[in-house]
Amino acid sequence: MKKIALLLVVFTTSLLTGAMAQGAHPAYLHALSDLRAARWMIEHRPGDWVASEDEHAAVRKIDDAIGEIKKAAIDDGKDINDHVKAQEVNEHKGRLGKALEYLRKARADIEKDEDNDFAKGLRKRAFMHIDEAIRLTEKARQS
Repeated sequence: MKKIALLLVVFTTSLLTGAMAQGAHPAYLHALSDLRAARWMIEHRPGDWVASEDEHAAVRKIDDAIGEIKKAAIDDGKDINDHVKAQEVNEHKGRLGKALEYLRKARADIEKDEDNDFAKGLRKRAFMHIDEAIRLTEKARQS
């Protein structure tokens, strides 16, 4: 009987811990989704567009931001190439504009207060990476 009670306690604790973890940082998970969508908008171009160095650098900064956010939040286990289903934009500057929308949304997602000191440092670095990705994408859009 004690074994059954102990198993029940362990099982219940495991379920509660998993549920708490999944709801711990939903804004970070939204930010990851937005960053993946921005990355896709910049990287996948219809036609024969050639990516500029600014676009390549923006993707690297997005990858850096994804890495920092994944450390600060529960890793959702998705591939960085996975993204929200975005409407196809066939015009280059429009596509980069859409990527900027996703980047700004991701930044807004992680602006909420953070009480975990470890996560604060990661979030600060994620802000720097996102801001640099925004700068580089804006520069590429103006070229």
